[in-house]
Amino acid sequence: MKDFTLGQFLDACRGTYYGPSRLLEQKLCGVKVDSRQIQEGDLFLATVGERADGHRFIPQVYEKGALCAVSQQKLTDPAGPYILVKDTLQALKDGAEAYRKTLSIPVVGVTGSVGKTSTKEMIAAVLGQKYKVLKTPGNFNNEIGLPLTVFMIEPEHEAAVLEMGMNHFGEMHRLSRIARPTHCVFTNIGVAHLEFLGSRDGILKAKMEMLDYASPDARIFINGDDDKLPAMKDRAETFGLGADNQIHADGLENLGLDGIRCRIHTPDGCLQASIPIPGMHMVYNAMAGVCVGRSLGLTAGQIEAGIRSLAALPGRGHLLHTRRYTLLDDCYNANPVSMTAMLDVLDQALTRKVAILGDMGELGEQSEELHASVGRHLKELSIQVIVTIGTLSAAIHEAAKQASPSSLCIHFPDKEVFLQERSSILQDGDSILIKASHYMGFEQIVSILAEGDLEI
Repeated sequence: MKDFTLGQFLDACRGTYYGPSRLLEQKLCGVKVDSRQIQEGDLFLATVGERADGHRFIPQVYEKGALCAVSQQKLTDPAGPYILVKDTLQALKDGAEAYRKTLSIPVVGVTGSVGKTSTKEMIAAVLGQKYKVLKTPGNFNNEIGLPLTVFMIEPEHEAAVLEMGMNHFGEMHRLSRIARPTHCVFTNIGVAHLEFLGSRDGILKAKMEMLDYASPDARIFINGDDDKLPAMKDRAETFGLGADNQIHADGLENLGLDGIRCRIHTPDGCLQASIPIPGMHMVYNAMAGVCVGRSLGLTAGQIEAGIRSLAALPGRGHLLHTRRYTLLDDCYNANPVSMTAMLDVLDQALTRKVAILGDMGELGEQSEELHASVGRHLKELSIQVIVTIGTLSAAIHEAAKQASPSSLCIHFPDKEVFLQERSSILQDGDSILIKASHYMGFEQIVSILAEGDLEI
């Protein structure tokens, strides 16, 4: 962390401090909610979760050298100083907001229904050609993960790229208050979280809460090809495939599962983009990277190098070559837009194509129809084997049988049954997409199919 004292955290969370006053001037080394991660000089916040109550671990964090603990329970004879608050999660957010106000670096906020993580990774890869960049680790994009990420900003960081996710009204407003982005990127408005937000217009309204605490002179970049986002056109810069966007791409050359090449046009000239991850959606991510890179002073050469350097994360379009299969691991999460996009990617493979698809969550009353729409999309593709797993994905299966009668369509109630039967379905040389919502646990399928069989 940059200079931020225990006293500053106390002022921010408006708690009651029990301990020697001299420690209030001491600088915090870090802020943690996981007792296993505590190091000397850290502040520990005892949060109450579904699985564990962090208050149980307060004695252990003192033993590890924690400077202080934050508790929402009055402690009896604690082994070290602590701050008593009404709500430790709120204290975490209040402290992160105060810490963010001490920082003067550019902060890029990334939101959207689909592609937040891959866009965040692309922007960070581009900015990394000039700056020391902090990016959101893993899925730290919510009201716990984002403030913890803010506290990870160190003195050497020159820029931060923060993924910002939500599924209810008001959440993005609270995240914006913490992040206070200087650059705002909106990828698209899809159908994820319809269960809570009602409609795509509701999703747009909730996403736009990112602007509530953005810098007054924040640069805003939107996908101009999305049918909802142009409502922000008068205050934003646009990117997309359409030539009417300020940043647009053409000359697309599909390299199958090995990626895609294109030209990206800017007001200053043309960039040659070689994107090492497959999928048309990656072109949009690259354009977002160009937008932010140009706004922060990167040269065309630096931006091109950043795009080339992008590496996929496990579960997010990660290509695994094994001696038996080519696995397209996109099992971290799923909604109808991202699932059809990845099916389009799989369709570019040169060998027998197998889609292993699972349930998509949080789709509300339209869930069955939205699953069926994925099955109908297969009519446009030449995927030979379509495996569906789970309760909701039965609608994909039924629609796929009608839309793609020449394909082998097989449905399993759960992944354990599929794994038992996999040897009778899969063949050496298959290109296999694995995709479902995270709660389906499809990373187990990826692990078993790749186990002991990865090519180096």
